[in-house]
Amino acid sequence: MELRRQLEYHGHRYYVLDDPEISDADYDALLNELRDIEAAYPGLLTPGSPTQRVGGKPLDKFEPVKHLQPMLSLANARNPDELRAWEARVRRLSGREDIEYVTEPKIDGLAISLVYENGVFVRGATRGDGETGEDVTQNLKTIKSIPLRINDGPALLEVRGEIYLPLEAFARLNEQRAAAGEPTFANPRNSAAGSIRQLDPALAAARPLQMWSYSVGAVDGISFERQYDSLQWLRERGFRVNRDIAVHSGTEDVIAACRAWEERREQLDYDIDGVVVKVNDLALQRELGVVGREPRGAIAWKFPPTTATTTLTKVAWNVGRTGHMIPFAILEPVQVSGVTVKLATLHNEEDLHKKDLRDGDEVIVLRAGDVIPQVLAPTSKAQRNPDRAPPAEPPAECPACGTPTVKPENGVWTICPNRAGCPGQVLQHVKHFVGAMDIDGLGEQNVIRFLHEGLIEDVADLYDLTVERLTELDRFGETSASNLVRNIAASKEQPFFRVLYGLGIAGIGWVNARALAEQFGSIDALAEATVDQIVETPGIGEVLAAQIVETLADERTQELISRLRARGLRMELSVEEAVPVEGPLVGKTFVITGTLPNLSREEAASRIEEAGGKVTGSLSKNTDYLLLGAEPGSKLAKAQKLGTEIIDEDAFLALLP
Repeated sequence: MELRRQLEYHGHRYYVLDDPEISDADYDALLNELRDIEAAYPGLLTPGSPTQRVGGKPLDKFEPVKHLQPMLSLANARNPDELRAWEARVRRLSGREDIEYVTEPKIDGLAISLVYENGVFVRGATRGDGETGEDVTQNLKTIKSIPLRINDGPALLEVRGEIYLPLEAFARLNEQRAAAGEPTFANPRNSAAGSIRQLDPALAAARPLQMWSYSVGAVDGISFERQYDSLQWLRERGFRVNRDIAVHSGTEDVIAACRAWEERREQLDYDIDGVVVKVNDLALQRELGVVGREPRGAIAWKFPPTTATTTLTKVAWNVGRTGHMIPFAILEPVQVSGVTVKLATLHNEEDLHKKDLRDGDEVIVLRAGDVIPQVLAPTSKAQRNPDRAPPAEPPAECPACGTPTVKPENGVWTICPNRAGCPGQVLQHVKHFVGAMDIDGLGEQNVIRFLHEGLIEDVADLYDLTVERLTELDRFGETSASNLVRNIAASKEQPFFRVLYGLGIAGIGWVNARALAEQFGSIDALAEATVDQIVETPGIGEVLAAQIVETLADERTQELISRLRARGLRMELSVEEAVPVEGPLVGKTFVITGTLPNLSREEAASRIEEAGGKVTGSLSKNTDYLLLGAEPGSKLAKAQKLGTEIIDEDAFLALLP
């Protein structure tokens, strides 16, 4: 009908072209008129109507969606030589020299897939693991730059793109949240992803999310010869496609374009972390195929990590879940890669002293992608300062409970010995347990609130929470309470190794927890084991084994295990946790170190074990691979000394099926 066409036209002018022809009030008047007509004549209401952008009740959960085609990862080029090597492989594999390439900005947002049937938007999903994502259709419908209906749409069309929050909108959103006493978001990518991956579409609608479209996936009823042509077709039908996407005839032109994007990076109103380079000829893209999870016909030129200089106002200290004093930096606010950084990690005492960071120093701050900002080093100006502050030392008293701190003989960490009564340790343990058990919806602010209100005293109390008790709290609705109680109850189905990891025993990380679970099969068998028996577990040394024995013999730990068992958590290995006896990595042992670009250590470990490999926490002559990320620490030097093969995330993914 004509009224819908008017609204679609003006919406496109406003949200896609940023060139409105009518005022907001006039647009709202047209929209209200359409709502009145559809209310009077329900038969006229269609899924593609502009009135259907915001609506629908909050969901209980997101349903899984199998992608029509896999959403693949991209290999990375970090310098011109790596890009030239990729282009040489493309020419060698294709047997062609006359190849065109398309450069597109690599948006640092949330990858999504939109499916249209006969021109009507029917489903939207997150990338997920590349094969299966989550159905977030309701939330995507609220984004006004996503067309709900397109003219002359084919029988099937899949459009892929990136959801993001403009930097100016991100700053406003954080200002509003801070003024309302709510926690602020860490960066635009997290806020965009969090907006899409929450269950109430009204919350997504309240945030000014945008989308850049970057490719066509599965399609039926139309075909394209070139990548650039497909993007032009999308732009003509109302999708937001970056106007600076360009076609190039050779590698040197591509390199120049990538450098030009990097130079103007800070001038953009959206985050980019690189440039995507694709073979323009789509038939050639298909002919080149895929290796591992990466298409041979595309690559990502990754920008180097972004740094800035600022003043380290103070070295402050927190207490960790096992009582360790953990340093962090309070900084003069500084913009790093489009984000205001006020705090940064200092890792541990050893790192702090090695870098020689002191109060008042001018320092270099690094932020690379989603990695937590970190202080790299003091500047030479700071090091030459004759009035420099003395080296930072751990506090004499715990900042959370005031207990005098101690440093065990031959120990690396200064600790708070008040294990049971320190509120800081309790908070950190609950947060750790929530992550280990993957309890969705229980964020840090609610953990703090539950402890403060006396609803919980430790992690076992989480399983006693009820909807009735939660709804007695201010601003805690019945829907939120019901969802949280259900998610907590669902965590009882988590495998035994997650429970063991969640206990928070010092030295037992994700990898060691898996290894111990497989070695002993149950918490009872592990608790009865001697040091000599525990050191037979791959990756467990004598010091850690003694610590495990001591902790599991502690009365408080035994009581916690008993209470968690009584609430139905798994305390023994299940059939589902058995290690595969088949797979491309059978017989291979990995050690993971540093921060990987896209995978968490837990995700990488799971991928290895699903493919039949093993992950240990320490290097030996039997280690086959060191999977290397940023800030690797001492394991890199040891691997080089042992001659262990060192691989990055891209090489690792290529080993997987």
